[in-house]
This record gives sequence, C-alpha cells and structure tokens, in this order.
Amino acid sequence: MAVTPLPKDAFGARVDLVAIAELVAPGARVLDVGCGDGDLLKLLEETRGVDGRGIELSQKGVNECVARGLSVIQGNADTDLVDYPDDAFDYVILSQTIQATGHPRQVLEQMLRIGRSAIVSFPNFGHWSVRASLGFLGRMPVTRNLPYSWYDTPNIHFCTIRDFVALCEDVGATIDKAVALNASGARMTLNAPWWFWNLFGQQAVFLLNR
Repeated sequence: MAVTPLPKDAFGARVDLVAIAELVAPGARVLDVGCGDGDLLKLLEETRGVDGRGIELSQKGVNECVARGLSVIQGNADTDLVDYPDDAFDYVILSQTIQATGHPRQVLEQMLRIGRSAIVSFPNFGHWSVRASLGFLGRMPVTRNLPYSWYDTPNIHFCTIRDFVALCEDVGATIDKAVALNASGARMTLNAPWWFWNLFGQQAVFLLNR
C-alpha cells in the first residue's frame, strides 16, 4: 500500500514522530523499541492502522502505554531483542533511543534481523550549536533535543549524522531514505551533502534495509 504524507502536526505529535510515521506502510507489523509513553505507537495506530507492539525499559512508561490501550512489555533493547525471531516485524523502530543504549551496533544489528526494515531517529551531536557550546564555552551542550546536563543524562553514546552513516556501512545496512530536521522542525533539502546535514540538522530519521 502507498505511504501518504501526514500533516506536520498530525494529532499534535512531534515533527520527528510524524517523519517516522510517514516511512511506515499502512497495516504493517511494527515493533517500537524504547517506546516511552507510547506517543509514536498511538500515532501509528491512528494514522497507519499498524499492528503495533512496544518494548520499554521503565515500568512507568509501560504503565502509561497499557493505560492507553497499547500492547507494550517491559524489556531492555540491549539484552531482549535476541529473543525475537527473524523477520518478526515489517519495521523495527528506535526513536531517540540509540544514544541511550549500551551497545548501539548490536542493537542495530538485532533490529535489522527481526525487522524487514529498521527506522532510527536520533539527536545530532554534530549540529553547529553543539560544536559552538564545546568550542566557545567549553561546556557540554544543553539544547531542546539534548535537554540533560552531563551528570544526569541517560545518553551514553552520542553520535553525529556522519557517525551513524558510517555505522550503517559497518553493519552492511542500506540507507533507503533519510530525513534531517533543522532547529525549527523543518525538513532540510534532500540533495544536500552529508556534511551540510551534519552541521545544520538537529535530528535525523533513517529508514534502513538489510
């Protein structure tokens, strides 16, 4: 089935979640890894009619998802994805979570094993504002997409867009589509080189295939 564009503020969702939803075919089987309070799963169910499942580390997040009628279990992306069989889902999604995993490469490899496609979104640590904070202030940045101080952040593996592209090459993943979002949430030009996205994109969304 064809994938149709969603309004930028579909159901009031974050723009990065809308960008992810546009990459998902209607009626697909989806696993959302690190699904938080279920905003993305809810958006996918309401706009794409997916058969959605979720895995979330925090009990609070699981409780919120279940209260919203979502099928979510408690689990850890670093250890529990190995329990899923090959090709169990059409899409496995990791939204704003890869930088918080202990072993990003292994998690990505498991996603590509259990899903026919993988969708990954993450904050870009190569954005010019991050570089400026480090270069001119000598401080770890605190921004809208990186809102934690260095001492209480759950993020342990920061990466840039170019870092993630290199990781995709290392694991043999094919980049089918990619979207970079600037500070205002607008999508950047598709024909820009990676260095431009790396400098001006605050966050990125990648659709990967084996």
